[in-house]
Amino acid sequence: MNEAVILLSGGMDSGVLLAWAGRRYERVHALTFDYGSRHGKREQEKARELANHYGAHLTEIGLSFFNGLFSSSLLTGGDEIPEGPYAQDNISSTVVPFRNGIMLSIAVGYAEDRGISTVLIASHGGDHPIYPDCRPGFTEAMSRAAQEGTFSRVNIQAPFASFDKKAIAGLGRELGLDFRMTYSCYKGGEIHCGRCATCLERKTALGYDQGLDPTEYEQ
Repeated sequence: MNEAVILLSGGMDSGVLLAWAGRRYERVHALTFDYGSRHGKREQEKARELANHYGAHLTEIGLSFFNGLFSSSLLTGGDEIPEGPYAQDNISSTVVPFRNGIMLSIAVGYAEDRGISTVLIASHGGDHPIYPDCRPGFTEAMSRAAQEGTFSRVNIQAPFASFDKKAIAGLGRELGLDFRMTYSCYKGGEIHCGRCATCLERKTALGYDQGLDPTEYEQ
């Protein structure tokens, strides 16, 4: 069977990736991680909704040690989430050290255990300046290590590596994704705050000013 493992956060990018993968693989195994982020509860709810909608096999994995080992405003024990657009000086505090590396390692082990040779991650071009573990060189290096360390020669792919957020949104629309099934806000409220960097990026990508964004925001 043609299968793939996908990192499914429940956010916009991974939601589009799941819709994309569903058309290319007979079976998709989705992994979602509870690592103590402020928006984790809302993201996990959306991951379940997405997996159910697209018929993916969902596994939820707890990473409770993150809050004890790492410092980041994205984690519940960290400083407040900054507001305003993405910029090195105001959003670098949301970096969680080697988060994707840890999650990809688990996904590779999961894939190897089941004889699956493909792991997918939704890293994209907009993440590259701020998050080092979203850059193509990192993904390629992790993939080389995964192939060297597994009998199945597990290959890690980032199909959206050259995309910006708007391109991902466009692909999602082509695939018929209902973006209300995804959640982005770093603050983790019941609805999106509309002010943090991820909300502002989401608004731009989905065409909020043109009335095309179906997301509910506080303002």
